Amino acid sequence: MEFFRPHLNRNNITEQQWRVIRILWQSEEQTLESHRLAKLACILPPSLTGVLVRLEQNGLVKRWKPETDQRRLCVTLTNEGNALFDEMRVEMASQYKKIQQALGPEKYRTLMSLLKEVQQLNPEESTSSSDS
Repeated sequence: MEFFRPHLNRNNITEQQWRVIRILWQSEEQTLESHRLAKLACILPPSLTGVLVRLEQNGLVKRWKPETDQRRLCVTLTNEGNALFDEMRVEMASQYKKIQQALGPEKYRTLMSLLKEVQQLNPEESTSSSDS
């Protein structure tokens, strides 16, 4: 995160807020249900609530419950959220490129592959054989 933190700080955005903004921007409709967003952002749902409240207070996201199912909470980027992403993405991509150059292409691909695997792990299903 040291590659990204200075840029995040300049924009008054936390790491978790940036993940939420990036994931919403990347989603096809730029709208996600909160539970799906929490999973994709690797943020526990109770923690995501606080992140979303702050993002909404800053005018970067909008939260609403669909009329057809009041149990669901949907989240979308506002125009301001989209503008912030557009403003930040070039610098963030530049930082990823620095990491890739430092590691080299093969190690970078391995890192990305391993991070995807970790993201898909289910902590309730994962038990270590050494614990037995």
